Amino acid sequence: MIGIIADPAEHDVAREFFELFKTPWEFFREDRKYDVLLCAGNHPFSTSARLVVVYAGKKIELDETQHTTMGSQRKTPCALDYEKKAISVYGESVSFVGTENCLLEDVVTKECIAFLHDATDQVWARIGIDLFKEIRTLLSEGQPAVNSASPTLDLHISFLRNLITGSGVELVEIPPVPEGYRFIACLTHDVDHPSIKAHKWDHTIFGFLYRATIGSLLKLIHGQYSLSDLVENWKAAFKLPFVYLGLAKDFWRDFADRYLQLGQGLPSTFFVIPFKNRPGKTADGSAPSFRGAGYGAQDIADIIRKLVSAGQEVCLHGIDAWIDSANGRRELQEIRGLTGTGDSGVRMHWLYYDQNSSVVLENAGASYDSTIGYNQTVGYRAGTTQVYKPLAANQLLELPLHVMDTALFYPGYLNLSRQQAGTLCAKLMDNAVQFGGAFTVNWHDRSLAPERLWGGSYADLIQGLKDRGAWFATAGQAVAWFRKRRSAEFVTDPADPVAVSAKVAPSFGNGLPGLRLRIHKPGQRGDLATQGSDRFVDTGVEKLGSANVATEVGR
Repeated sequence: MIGIIADPAEHDVAREFFELFKTPWEFFREDRKYDVLLCAGNHPFSTSARLVVVYAGKKIELDETQHTTMGSQRKTPCALDYEKKAISVYGESVSFVGTENCLLEDVVTKECIAFLHDATDQVWARIGIDLFKEIRTLLSEGQPAVNSASPTLDLHISFLRNLITGSGVELVEIPPVPEGYRFIACLTHDVDHPSIKAHKWDHTIFGFLYRATIGSLLKLIHGQYSLSDLVENWKAAFKLPFVYLGLAKDFWRDFADRYLQLGQGLPSTFFVIPFKNRPGKTADGSAPSFRGAGYGAQDIADIIRKLVSAGQEVCLHGIDAWIDSANGRRELQEIRGLTGTGDSGVRMHWLYYDQNSSVVLENAGASYDSTIGYNQTVGYRAGTTQVYKPLAANQLLELPLHVMDTALFYPGYLNLSRQQAGTLCAKLMDNAVQFGGAFTVNWHDRSLAPERLWGGSYADLIQGLKDRGAWFATAGQAVAWFRKRRSAEFVTDPADPVAVSAKVAPSFGNGLPGLRLRIHKPGQRGDLATQGSDRFVDTGVEKLGSANVATEVGR
């Protein structure tokens, strides 16, 4: 059991952090004994805990009593070297001088930011950052694009987990890993342009013609397209007048069939725009007129019915739902009226979002959101692979977006070749294997068709996810699995407060994969190596995945 001491203003962050790091914990009580005490900030305490972990980004009273020699105090961002990855730090940090057991050091200055003091009867760790302030930043503001490659929040969890076990303390956890799989894969599709015929001499058509002709030639020259790609795109540009006349097939219209065929039965989620030619609002007024889509959900009702009957999920690609609950309710109802479902998630068109959006979407009736990601790059805007609850929300959960096709391939963004994109995505998929959670992909409706022709890269992604043991789920199924995990509780017995049991609410079956119960073996003191499969045991999986069953998980 971990006891937590933190400012009351940080209790909401602490609660969410320990939903993501699902291990037994509670706010500190004087009458309880703890294996680990985690103190965030300058708080006086006395404890017999085997491990005491103190986080603070500036000098505190403990440093005086422990005669710690302080280094530099900084209020600018930095990065900490941890197992060949960088933990980005966005708030205050402080370094230490003359420490023997340095745990984390500044990537640039090589100053020690965390160290371990191993006494005879107790281990102390002093971490020179403010943990819960860092987590608040990640879950509210997010990371800048320059740090997109770092799963920073997951690294904070990994460091703390390894610190605990490496200090000789056994740790029990329900990891974000479905039973029988290594992580979750969510294939999603924003439906922005389901028909090229709907566009007449607008920016979409001009962009298509340029990229299909001159752009394709340039990509051929730079080795990003094959000759057959060039020919297919030029043929599509030539056919365009005949599409308008109804003499040739609308080669954007069959996106549903293309994805169903390529996915071969894998579940996907399609985010559909509710209303035609509505650009919506920005925080400063009206959005650009060309943001308005050339279709509304009613225009593709037949495609929506086909997708639903094929077991795919269809949800809202919102216009104003992020900023206006009343409009959000109307947008959600438009989609629900076509799908016949009462529960629906949202991804905002153009990824519009601000720090109030989770509450606005929740008030509109959305069950989850999947907007938090980058337009211009790929990676971890919230620093995590996990579904999380935005701090201002009550029930709404956020499924982060990790990879978007346009970010990978557009010249104004990463502008990668198929091979380069595959290498980058492989690194992100490997992170999902290491940390668990969900790997969320957004491949737009027209991206398999001319002029994009990104179907090969999409097939590569699917194969990479299969090879790594992913559970393929719709966005809604992935969120439901995380709700099931969040429903799990660790319970102590008043007659034996050291024993801990776990239970799951009876309402969270629904054919979802079970939960793993993971017991991390204590390591040798000072051994903070990553917890490989030889360092933990998964047990109680079937019991934990069933209703009304409590399983003893540790002492």
